[in-house]
Amino acid sequence: MKRSKQVRQKELKDTIKETPFITDEELARHFNVSIQTIRLDRMELSIPELRERIKSVATHEWNETVKALPIEEVIGEVIDLELDERAISILDIKPEHVFSRNNIARGHHLFAQANSLAVAVINDELALTAGSAIRFTRPVKLGERVVAKAIVKGEDDRGRTIVDVHSFVENDEVFAGSFEMFRENDPKEMK
Repeated sequence: MKRSKQVRQKELKDTIKETPFITDEELARHFNVSIQTIRLDRMELSIPELRERIKSVATHEWNETVKALPIEEVIGEVIDLELDERAISILDIKPEHVFSRNNIARGHHLFAQANSLAVAVINDELALTAGSAIRFTRPVKLGERVVAKAIVKGEDDRGRTIVDVHSFVENDEVFAGSFEMFRENDPKEMK
């Protein structure tokens, strides 16, 4: 069933509002139209391209700074951060991230994105990974965008902070990890 331009544009606007990091290619598949049609619709609706939407979210909503490591050492682009609460990063899978024979991402890149996000969300000058339990749930391919979401779950009985990280490509979970974080200071003193 083909949508009218007006209906498609309204749905496009709603989809981008719900999922601001969706690519034009993903939108084209979703609406069964060409990428050029999506770009024209975005222009008519004054919706910026993905890179500009990412910068906008980072500039307007992200008001805290990473303490446990320099921001440039976080793997992926941090787009949301609330220290000791939650964080989100995006990693676009490029040729340097994949095995050349099959274009599947090397697992250590997905782990590094998740682990560095778990460190970044800690509100302390020193945060180290003491342990982790991870699982990869599906292969990630060249050109896909991985969105990692970290949530601070609390402390274990040894005073270590537990951070859960789930990574997604579109709506498919591709990685899940629980990170046990050593920190220098008691988080109760940091608040």
